Amino acid sequence: MSPALDPVTLALVQNRLDHISHQMGWVMTRTARSPIFSQSHDFSCFIADARGTLISQADGIPIHTGGGGFAVRAILRDFKDSIEPEDVFLLNDPYTAGGNHLPDWVIARPVFVAGKLVAFACNRAHQADIGGGAAGTYNSAATEIFHEGIRLPVLKLIESGKVRDDLWRLLLLNTRLPEALDGDLRAMIGSTRIGAERLALLVEELGGDEADAFFEGVLDHADRRFRTCIDRLAQGVWRAEEPVDNDCFEPIDGRIAVTITVKDQRMIVDFAGTSPQIRGFKNSSIANSTSAVFMSLASFFEPDLPKNEGAFRSVEIRLPEGTLVNARPPAPMTMNTVFVAHEIIHAMWKALAQALPERASAGWSKAVHAVTAGLRPDGGRYVMYQWAGAPAGGGVEGRDGFHLIGHLITLGGLTLPNLETYEQLYPVRFKRQELRCDTAGAGRFRGGAGCDYEVEIFTPADYAFRGEGVGAPSSFGVEGGQAGAGGEVIVTLADGKQIQAPKYGVERHGAGSYRALSPGGGGYGDPRTRDPARVLRDVRDGIVSASGAERDYAVAIAADGRSIDQKRTNQLRGKTP
Repeated sequence: MSPALDPVTLALVQNRLDHISHQMGWVMTRTARSPIFSQSHDFSCFIADARGTLISQADGIPIHTGGGGFAVRAILRDFKDSIEPEDVFLLNDPYTAGGNHLPDWVIARPVFVAGKLVAFACNRAHQADIGGGAAGTYNSAATEIFHEGIRLPVLKLIESGKVRDDLWRLLLLNTRLPEALDGDLRAMIGSTRIGAERLALLVEELGGDEADAFFEGVLDHADRRFRTCIDRLAQGVWRAEEPVDNDCFEPIDGRIAVTITVKDQRMIVDFAGTSPQIRGFKNSSIANSTSAVFMSLASFFEPDLPKNEGAFRSVEIRLPEGTLVNARPPAPMTMNTVFVAHEIIHAMWKALAQALPERASAGWSKAVHAVTAGLRPDGGRYVMYQWAGAPAGGGVEGRDGFHLIGHLITLGGLTLPNLETYEQLYPVRFKRQELRCDTAGAGRFRGGAGCDYEVEIFTPADYAFRGEGVGAPSSFGVEGGQAGAGGEVIVTLADGKQIQAPKYGVERHGAGSYRALSPGGGGYGDPRTRDPARVLRDVRDGIVSASGAERDYAVAIAADGRSIDQKRTNQLRGKTP
């Protein structure tokens, strides 16, 4: 290795790249108009080199960024001879432009230094509304991609510094929230400008023409680091499945099937045996499925793995065409970044845990979200994402699962919004947001509890339900742990009538309240080996009831509710006094 590319220097370069990703994210958060960005951070910034290889995906949501290289490589394919300084590209289509699903728009800005293309600064952001059959982009009734909103191939939104006003007008014409989209696009463009400026400075510091060597160096370093992770896995063939019990319209007996072959510091990830693509909008694109695989591998090992595409050079991914993980057009796809990405990750974790049991993770539960949309009292339109029906994380060795966190595919990158802000923006009033009791999957390290969330909606509203976590438990336990409880969504109208919401569907209801009980995460290890002091703390916190402590953990709580009945606990656990 050249002295200039020693590990310390490469680490510093990677940290600079990651910091630039974060800087772009900070700009976006502070300038975007929609609360889906300014409050919830449903966007991600990433950087690719001049060949379209990800060299930093440090900001935001992993499912957004892991497949970001597909988008940049689509730009290079379609505009290889006409990429100029001050150009800005826009795309979203999962079939033709390296997109994951239509709501996630990518703004990509090429970076030039001394007239040479050196990198791309990118922002992928989930737009609040892009037209289609349901307000808020999630059309649960979609049966083809044309029902889901505007499709964008790779386009030049800005050409040599000049905005294409005709294209801008077209975009604003195809949304129910043109004012929000206008501001959000400008924020995305601004964030990539900041990223491009910082990248140009870094390249100049690295010596201009030498930058390629440094970028290749950080990719090679990531490759070496991940090969050491593969070395820890038992060599062999490991198989697992995760069920898919519905096609968004009716029950099915579907599955995500994966076979992982580990040999000689390499890994083959093969999804042969996965169910065919379905009628509903949970089909996955190549970019999205690849991103889910990368995310499952990165999250299974230590969090300090380099966050770039080089980490997975030793991984071959096989995605059979015509299946849930690589659908043929015109299959709908809007739900795929959450489900079936969640199922892909669960299947991967189950298989990996066979090869390295000490790194096993219990399953995360699935969300019971909805999108509500309607008119404000002033006549303006609104689209509100009901984020707070968020799922819970699973337990791992040494740590309980998170009680309330964004989708598994965000790994905590999605932020739950400020309720007071939402009450100012929308015609709603929040009635409760509290942790559930006796819903966390029992284990030596228990799962998260999930949330009991209720909001009063003052006006008639359209509901786009997307509650994969409704019904039976959606997490799983490992090493003797148990699955968490299932979820539920209830709409109560002004006249008192209650409606049990479906997993998926588009419905219109009058004023009333929306209540979501999100499911619990899975537990890790035998619950009867959980430290009784932890069980007592959960009882005092309202996470576990006294009866649940005795039933699930063999821990008896004293009559005062504040201490352990040690004698009874010893009896329950078969210990002699």
